[in-house]
Amino acid sequence: MRQLFLRVERATTFIALVGACAMLVVAAALGVFQILTRFVLEQPAEWTEVLIRFSLIWMVFLGIPLAFRQGAMVSVDVLYRWSPPGVRRVLDAVVAIAALSLIGVIVWWGWDYAQRGSVQTMAGLESLSMFWAYLAMPVGGLFCVFGIVGNWLDPQRNELDTAQ
Repeated sequence: MRQLFLRVERATTFIALVGACAMLVVAAALGVFQILTRFVLEQPAEWTEVLIRFSLIWMVFLGIPLAFRQGAMVSVDVLYRWSPPGVRRVLDAVVAIAALSLIGVIVWWGWDYAQRGSVQTMAGLESLSMFWAYLAMPVGGLFCVFGIVGNWLDPQRNELDTAQ
């Protein structure tokens, strides 16, 4: 069961990586397009601003689980390093439960925002609902859940080197 979950977690990590990179490419391409239309053609495409903003929001919320899974988030681990293995397992569980609780709130609020945002639109692109921008919060949060449980089950994988 543990191995199956870790495989699923690796797959979700890969999906989040591809999604975050795709959103970065979309934002960069639309930024170049916007510069060309605004300053070369002197006819700005206002709709690109909305899509750039949406893609950057998605990039951030898909990138957070990746950074967390690689150990790139800020942490204070002095107590953890000085603790014996039994205490470390307890600390891992406490941190995982606290992180899952926080992510649960983010997923719940994000879904609530997405539902409320379904009646909102952005100036310049009225056909696009804010639901799609706010949906990045619960989706990114669900990816975080996989990363948190993955770190709990296999805490040493993908850990970045830290200063000693």
